[in-house]
Amino acid sequence: MQIRPAIRTAALCGAAILLASGCNKKADNTINFTSAINTYYSAHPACLWSDPIKFPVQADTSNATKTSGYDALVDQGLLVRTTAEKKVLIIASKQVNNYDLSDKGRSAWTADVNQPGYGNFCYGHRKVSTIDGSTATTDAVGATTQIDYHYTLSDTPDWAKAAETQTAYPQIQTDLAAPQSGHATLTNTSNGWQVSSARPSTTSSNDGKIVE
Repeated sequence: MQIRPAIRTAALCGAAILLASGCNKKADNTINFTSAINTYYSAHPACLWSDPIKFPVQADTSNATKTSGYDALVDQGLLVRTTAEKKVLIIASKQVNNYDLSDKGRSAWTADVNQPGYGNFCYGHRKVSTIDGSTATTDAVGATTQIDYHYTLSDTPDWAKAAETQTAYPQIQTDLAAPQSGHATLTNTSNGWQVSSARPSTTSSNDGKIVE
């Protein structure tokens, strides 16, 4: 009759140990590595341009590489386009397009808090799907580890899923097609593991890049 209480006590103790281990943010385990990377990218979304830009912008209509990306955003209602002539010489001029944010674009715009008037169109956040490898480390504060992982993008808006947008910005199509590989350096802090550096993302066409 004394066996069952002993088993119950052992089981409760084991569960408590597992719970304590899972709540230890400084432990060197997959759960904490995943949480650190996801937390980092929750504040660093994937965006169209590597650097924030400011609208309105003007582009020469004879240069498709300058206008196609903006035109795709016009098609999605994020920008409005007007045409004008710009003098280049006293007796010559060229056709240009002026692009500015629409009301829909302003609601989708991610403003840069450090540069008033500047911002970006962002199309999702990395979410770790698997941790593929990590270098040896410890749970000591100051310890570091190199993490290889795969991720998908979450919170992707409809405008980024449109064929026209993905043609103009191929990196979006690549990011959404299948889990992508990533690499990050994590450092253990008093508050748990945090990303200290991340590999730069791939550049897409039409100056469309994603930022860390």
